[in-house]
Amino acid sequence: MEMPPIVSPQEWEAAREELLTKEKELTRARDALAAERRRMPWMAVEKDYGFEGPGGDASLLDLFDGRRQLIVYRFFYGPEVTSYAGDGAYPDRGCVGCSFVGDQVAHPAHLTARDTTLAFVSRAPQAEIQGLKERMGWEAIPWYTITDDFDADFGVREWHGTNAFIRDGDSVYRTYFIDSRGDEAMGSTWNYLDITALGRQEEWEDSPEGYPQTAPYRWWNYHDAYESAS
Repeated sequence: MEMPPIVSPQEWEAAREELLTKEKELTRARDALAAERRRMPWMAVEKDYGFEGPGGDASLLDLFDGRRQLIVYRFFYGPEVTSYAGDGAYPDRGCVGCSFVGDQVAHPAHLTARDTTLAFVSRAPQAEIQGLKERMGWEAIPWYTITDDFDADFGVREWHGTNAFIRDGDSVYRTYFIDSRGDEAMGSTWNYLDITALGRQEEWEDSPEGYPQTAPYRWWNYHDAYESAS
């Protein structure tokens, strides 16, 4: 490969500062986009969707696990999936791109602390899902089997995608959706929160009046210490 210019420490620092200005502009633009998401209209979910979980039948409301927000990633894993790498094959492997996402997921305790649940859904039966989770080290991710038209109705029948929902009592609303390269960034607690209706729920954010917000840093904790701190 052709090497870039080799410069002194002073020249390197100047080049870095020039690029840092653009990076800060990108950060501010990303925050502004997240603020727009928090002002998106909500779509009422009027159908009763059914899933199968480790404990048996579950509704979409059950996937919230009692929390206010839900993020659902459609992971391609099942006999019909052909997107494998190398010697991968069902049931030992899932879609290689979706598996990349699975490996990136941060500990869900941090989302839980913001009243938000992350769940994966696929069309594979639970026995195979539980085996894949164990083999790949994804035990902390709740994972359900799709049993109806949920994937078709929410833009993830033919490809992967991430849907965000919020509930008001027993009423559920779809608040946002990303797919394609938008899923590349998923896995970080911050990126997940940034696509939700309530955001990171920190005081510095530009959010509508009355949205829950607390001071940054103070709610952060070790993933095994949230319960003891509550």
